[in-house]
Amino acid sequence: MKKKKQKFKPSFGTAEDNDGVRAKKHLGQHFLKDEGIAEQIADTLSGSNYSKVLEIGPGMGVLTKYLLQKDVEVHVIEIDTESVAYLHENYPALHGRIYEQDFLKYDLSQVFQQESYAVIGNFPYNISTQIVFKVLENRDLVPEFSGMFQKEVAKRICEKEGNKTYGILSVLTQAFYEAEYLFTVPPSVFNPPPKVDSGVLRLRRKENYSLPCDERLFFRVVKAAFNQRRKTLRNSLKTFDLPDSLREDTIFGQRPEQLSTEAFMDLTLKIQPYAISS
Repeated sequence: MKKKKQKFKPSFGTAEDNDGVRAKKHLGQHFLKDEGIAEQIADTLSGSNYSKVLEIGPGMGVLTKYLLQKDVEVHVIEIDTESVAYLHENYPALHGRIYEQDFLKYDLSQVFQQESYAVIGNFPYNISTQIVFKVLENRDLVPEFSGMFQKEVAKRICEKEGNKTYGILSVLTQAFYEAEYLFTVPPSVFNPPPKVDSGVLRLRRKENYSLPCDERLFFRVVKAAFNQRRKTLRNSLKTFDLPDSLREDTIFGQRPEQLSTEAFMDLTLKIQPYAISS
C-alpha cells in the first residue's frame, strides 16, 4: 500500500521568546521560538533503521524536547559553551550525551562506532552546506537526515535537473539520498529573526546507494561540470583530456543542469577508462 504523503501545517508564533542564552552572530545562531514548528521538525524523522539521533546545534533545546519524546536515544553536539551549560542544567535526560564540539571537526565514530544514527537540527546558515557534505561522508551510518536550512539552500539540495538552482549540492546529495522539501518557515519565528526565509527538508538514504561508477571520479566530474555551468560538458570537462571520439558523444553537447544524477553517473562511466588514473 502506498504511503500517504505527510502534510505539514506550520503554526507560527506559539512559543514565548527564548530567554537564558544570548544568540551569537559569529556562530550564526537564530533560536527557533515556535513550539509547533519544532515539533513538526522532530516528526520528520521516521525512526526506521536506526535507534539513535544526533541533533546538531540544539541551542536551548526547543527541538530537543520533542526528540526526547520519541523512542530513540538522543545525542546533541553544540559548540557554544553557554548553550551547553543551559542544556546540562535543563535537560538531565541528556546526561553523558551532550558533546561540546565542532560538528565539522568531530570524529563521530567516537560516539556511534558502527551504529546507524539519524541527523537533525536547525542548522546555522553559514555552515549548512558543509554539514551536508559531512553527512554524505558518513552516509553508511546515516539513513536519515532532516532539518532546517536557509530556504535557498534547502531548495537547491532538493532541486531536479532543468532548473537554474540545480547544481553540485543537488547532484551529490541525490546520488545517495531521496530529497524532499517539506515546508517554508518565516523569519518571525526566530530570535533574532534572520533576513531570509528558512526551509525544512528530509533526506532518506536510497536502498541501493552505492554508485555504479568510481566515486571519487564522480565527484570530480560533477564539480568540474558545474564550475563552468554555462558551458557545454565538451568545454567544461576539457581538463580530463578525453579523446575526440568520446567527446563527440551527444551527452557532451549538453550543459550540466540538463543532466540528472543518473546521467552524471553514466557520464562518469564513459570517462572512467580514460581518467581513473589521472
